[in-house]
Amino acid sequence: MKRVVVGLSGGVDSSVAAALLIEQGYEVIGVFMKNWHDTEYTISNECPWEEDSKDALLVAEKLNIPFQTLDLSETYKTRIVDYMFREYESGRTPNPDVLCNREIKFDVFLEAALSLGADYVATGHYCQKSEVEVDGKPVYQLKAGADKNKDQSYFLCQVNQQQLSKALFPIGHLQKSEVRKIAEEKDLITAGKKDSQGLCFIGKVRLPDFLQQQLKPKPGNIVEIASESPVYANGRVKEFEPITYHENDGQVVGQHQGAHFYTIGQRKGLGVGGKTEPLFVLATDVETNSIYVGMGDHHPGLNRSGLFIDSNELHWVRNDLALAPGEEMTCLCRIRYRQPLQEATLRMSEEGLYISFKTAQKAIAAGQFAAWYLNDELIGSGVISA
Repeated sequence: MKRVVVGLSGGVDSSVAAALLIEQGYEVIGVFMKNWHDTEYTISNECPWEEDSKDALLVAEKLNIPFQTLDLSETYKTRIVDYMFREYESGRTPNPDVLCNREIKFDVFLEAALSLGADYVATGHYCQKSEVEVDGKPVYQLKAGADKNKDQSYFLCQVNQQQLSKALFPIGHLQKSEVRKIAEEKDLITAGKKDSQGLCFIGKVRLPDFLQQQLKPKPGNIVEIASESPVYANGRVKEFEPITYHENDGQVVGQHQGAHFYTIGQRKGLGVGGKTEPLFVLATDVETNSIYVGMGDHHPGLNRSGLFIDSNELHWVRNDLALAPGEEMTCLCRIRYRQPLQEATLRMSEEGLYISFKTAQKAIAAGQFAAWYLNDELIGSGVISA
């Protein structure tokens, strides 16, 4: 009998994943990952992980499977939280959920599961895995979840073949409504539990509040750039390079508490009123501590038709499909979770990967992950450099 360690998060998805694996004849062990209890960054008296841990235990008892808690908080702080602070401080926009899967669930947690004699680890992600043969060897495919509204393949865009070989996604073929129905039928305490919000494993915490625990306020100017500004003249706008703004390019319309608290495309939290359309962040400059904003989501500074990923930040889930310098590929791409897939062309060079979109994309920000697909299969990803 194959042994599977399931990451029981205390939510409905992982609960049903465990139940389905039992039905399929696996020996299932439930493990709750305790990844956050650092009082250094306490925001409130709430302890969401304690509630989730109790729910995970009750699910394990209901399913009659072994259960244990694994404390990965030290690793989580080092690999996720500290990295996130450094990225924001440098003016980039990291994605902690992608990092959490790469660094925690399918690295440290996977190693711990294998040490327990597991053949596989399983999670409640809405994605699917299949296998093809290439040159006589098995190659694993990471595919979108059947529920297009819940597809979480993007969050797994940094996994590799070895990790995929040990991964199971038991609910990936289901709709969310079907998952909740199964939980109700099995009388699981998580059946009606709301999906978790906030940072991965930290819980009900607003990102700006969390960042302020480490990054200190630093007042600076909010500068509005007019849509007809000379900075958008032909020849100054390049497909793969963000525009460099200066304060004399626009008009100071307000003050902020630190450029590192904002990200490209942000609309809320600017505190500037009296405009006929909403203001969006076009760029941040942590060196001069300036924020540049533009009015309306049609603003030329908010939309770009291309991006660049440095070769050191490039990752191929399907190594057999990786492009060599000089090669190109037509594919589908997204730069954020739940964004509809966009038609794009990948062009590989010695220095990295250039992605050209058929339609200009809103709020491309350095530090985000771009992921590309062939049909419903995610084949690669990378951290946006520019």
